[in-house]
Amino acid sequence: MNLKDLQNDWINEFSKPLIIAGPCSAESEAQMMETAQRLKESGAEVPVFRAGIWKPRTKPNGFEGVGVIGLNWLKKVKDEFGFKTATEVANAHHVYAALEADVDILWIGARSTVNPFTVQEIAVALKGTNKPVLVKNPVNPDLALWIGALERLLGQDVKNLGVIHRGFSSYQKTKYRNLPNWQIALDFKHQYPNIPMFVDPSHICGRRDLLSDVTQEAFNVGYEGAMIESHCNPDAAWSDAAQQITPEVLAEMFGNLQIRNSDISGFDEEMGKHRALISDIDFQLIELLSNRMKISEKIGALKKENNIAIFQPDRWKVIAEYASARAEESGMGKDFIEKVFKAIHEESIEVQNNIMIDK
Repeated sequence: MNLKDLQNDWINEFSKPLIIAGPCSAESEAQMMETAQRLKESGAEVPVFRAGIWKPRTKPNGFEGVGVIGLNWLKKVKDEFGFKTATEVANAHHVYAALEADVDILWIGARSTVNPFTVQEIAVALKGTNKPVLVKNPVNPDLALWIGALERLLGQDVKNLGVIHRGFSSYQKTKYRNLPNWQIALDFKHQYPNIPMFVDPSHICGRRDLLSDVTQEAFNVGYEGAMIESHCNPDAAWSDAAQQITPEVLAEMFGNLQIRNSDISGFDEEMGKHRALISDIDFQLIELLSNRMKISEKIGALKKENNIAIFQPDRWKVIAEYASARAEESGMGKDFIEKVFKAIHEESIEVQNNIMIDK
């Protein structure tokens, strides 16, 4: 069996979108119970309660989770309020403890997904389980690594799978904690439409004020659910305080979100006309880019002949300033235009490099 053959009927047990919510970290029994009670009373329609029991942190000596005792609190939440429960597992010990505590849904975090040895250890510990296992994208934008983690789980007969898009690390300073890089997630969704995809706006945004917009973007492109951090007192949270919201704010947020229909029947003819126009424009773009790269080849040959370095900072400054000005004039986002021109510039450098070394 391969990933494309999976049915993933497990998600049909829930209404869509499936919302998984709860605190970033389990801190105390009181905190867990209050958050669960308020989620229940808020009308947020959250069927699955999440909480981090073990917290992988960037630096040592910080709060790294309460450990196994928190599983008892998860169980109490389940018994008293009727939630399904979910937590992250990062090694075989976590898996065995979570399974013994009858946690309903497990997820593998981004720091674990990036390491095939860790994923294999977790997969072996999960061998044959019927519990849904969700895999967050790796920290770095590596689609093959993400897919490979799922293949390792399937290799151990774990068949109820899903993925979580939580964004990707970047050295650039942006408004996001982790860049969404929507195209990578959509490439996954295109290859494996049978595997449910969840958005994790908490880790993409890193701040409360962006959560609604990012979640709506995910629902606009057909994500099946969301995992979001909700705490009874977010400002006092022991981890990731800035990205957590109260249960009441969560309920209001999801009450305002629009769930999109993927069925285009009834206006598919009109849609087809628009798509035909886009395809024509895309063809023209490719032709223009091809012509641009042919000119870059000539520039590369000229630089080689005169022993000139490929990268010219002054020229890039002119290109960047032009792109910024054109973005403002056209009404398109400056960041988008900058990314496009950077990609074109990088390819131009590659073309000239090939000329320099006679490829």
